[in-house]
Amino acid sequence: MAAMMLLSCGKKEESLRHPKFAYDATIYELNVRQATEEGTFAAAEGLLPVLKENGIDIIWVMPCQPIGVITRKGSLGSYYSIIDYCAINPEFGDRAAFEHFLAAAHEQGFKVILDWVANHTAPDSEWTQHEGWHYRDSAGNLMVQYDWTDISKLNYENQDMRNEMLKCMHWWMDTIGIDGFRCDVAGEVPTDFWNWAMGDLRKSYPEMFTLAEDEDKADELTESAFDMYYGWTLHHIMNDVAQGKASVEDLWNYFAKADTTIRKDAIRMNFISNHDENSWNGTEFERMGDAAQLFAAFCYVVPGMPMIYTGQLVGNHHRLAFFEKDLIDRDEAYAMGALYQELNALRANNPALQSPEVGAPMERVACDNEAIFACRRVKGNNEVLAVMNMSGEKQNVTLETGETFELDPWSYEIMPSLR
Repeated sequence: MAAMMLLSCGKKEESLRHPKFAYDATIYELNVRQATEEGTFAAAEGLLPVLKENGIDIIWVMPCQPIGVITRKGSLGSYYSIIDYCAINPEFGDRAAFEHFLAAAHEQGFKVILDWVANHTAPDSEWTQHEGWHYRDSAGNLMVQYDWTDISKLNYENQDMRNEMLKCMHWWMDTIGIDGFRCDVAGEVPTDFWNWAMGDLRKSYPEMFTLAEDEDKADELTESAFDMYYGWTLHHIMNDVAQGKASVEDLWNYFAKADTTIRKDAIRMNFISNHDENSWNGTEFERMGDAAQLFAAFCYVVPGMPMIYTGQLVGNHHRLAFFEKDLIDRDEAYAMGALYQELNALRANNPALQSPEVGAPMERVACDNEAIFACRRVKGNNEVLAVMNMSGEKQNVTLETGETFELDPWSYEIMPSLR
């Protein structure tokens, strides 16, 4: 890994649209079932000091409510087939266990957001007994989407259902004390519901943090309801570059388009893995090979907020079963904890790398080698220059500034400085 020079710069306090903690934060997706041998909140609590040491700020807890039974997939079922919004899945513990985990996380300085599944319920949810709360076919049968045969899609034309959904979200904020929500398939739920619901919640919790699992509707979703959206397209281009199917120019074309189609104050979530990618499309090592570490660093250099998935710090390198217990690997040969610790320190100590609106825009640095991604971000007297070899061959490059580099395959230099 390339050496990094870190410096300390003060963080400017401003009154902006996102919570202050979000601008230099890193988010961690916690898969409670697979993170520990026990698969419980009590066991996950023991991971908090390690996450703190590695520079994590926000913990996103995957859905932890009871899972439906009648069309359950596998023996344990999908986290996203919820039978009761205001309860805890006994697989993970009870309400007291979650509250103890949350209190411990807050005491150590973390913000905790809950994965919220507003698009559908389990088909055996009590909500299906309310007329008009779900979509049904002409025969009166509950309707599913895609191959999600263990769910039933909710009908947002029904105001009673909307009211109950907001009531449940309030329960988690008012009674349990979480710090916000990651909202599953957010683009499948009407934006006017999110605007109404999040607007109501922010009256009491102006510092709540919200993440939308969507990119196609990112511009409208982040207008008022959401702080952050998924960088799905960027993620897929990273995979393609690592596999030789896309180029550095494709990355720059993506940024040029995103800069004109998505709000400039919206935060993009940058990631090389998550629960969907790991389980269904492969680990970062399967998809990116030797480029995995480079693209982990890339997620910190480009505008947005980096995300780390369960197992990445300690070396998980297998696809985790989605509907069964499947403990993560702990293998030093694949562990990226030391890398992420350095990257999180880099982000925290360089204001130029903070999230929009506070961080600096990214400028392209011209060079004489098409395999090199070279960029600069400058805020005040803080400059971060990154030069990345996005190929499996050793490369020599001269920047427009006259600086020269010799970079090994899939290696990089990240150079913070004072101007």
